[in-house]
Amino acid sequence: MKVEIWSDIVCPFCYIGKRKFENALAQFAHRDDVEIVWRSFELDPEAKTQAAGNLNERLAAKYGRSVKWAKQMSDNMTQTAAEVGLHFDFDKAIPANTFRAHRLVHLAAQHGLQDAAKERLFKAYMEDGLNVDDVPTLQRLGTELGLPAEGVTRVLTSDEFAQDVRHDEYQARQIGVRGVPYFVFADKYAVSGAQPTELFQEVLEKVWDEFNPKPALQEISPAGGSCTVDGVCD
Repeated sequence: MKVEIWSDIVCPFCYIGKRKFENALAQFAHRDDVEIVWRSFELDPEAKTQAAGNLNERLAAKYGRSVKWAKQMSDNMTQTAAEVGLHFDFDKAIPANTFRAHRLVHLAAQHGLQDAAKERLFKAYMEDGLNVDDVPTLQRLGTELGLPAEGVTRVLTSDEFAQDVRHDEYQARQIGVRGVPYFVFADKYAVSGAQPTELFQEVLEKVWDEFNPKPALQEISPAGGSCTVDGVCD
């Protein structure tokens, strides 16, 4: 069963949603038969990387609100993340364009490390205060993941996988994705947002049962003596 997940690396609910889905998957009997595919999505394709920026100030300016309001929003998100074992630190977060990082995730997919790359980039931005648009930083993270150093450098200093990112975003528009995270199960069912773990469990079971129906029982022996729920025995 394939599960495609559209997300952006600087989206806090995407990291929270990832963890909630993983918690559901850990309790799913057929988890080894689930293929997870991460799809690129940019919340702000025109975002400018601000290595010396302050995330709360940027949020306040974007929405025309106070820095105090933005700080409260960040604190609320940090508390929500803590409920699933994540440790966000928005005071260190560096506002960044994510296009280059998305291309790195596509390279990781070719080496069977896509999920690990997504996890590391989420953590880099949300918890470690790293610049996820900085080439040397991404080179280090890529090689730490086990990606070939020459491949990482080639991708980060070219436009390789650019079309792959754009295709993911095109697919998102085609199916009406307006926000992330956005989960698509078996090309048929969609779940939007960082939903509770219990909901993900229900969806996994529903989709699995639909595409892997249990065979109907067929009686092959002649009728024998039996008793019914009405109390009749013959």
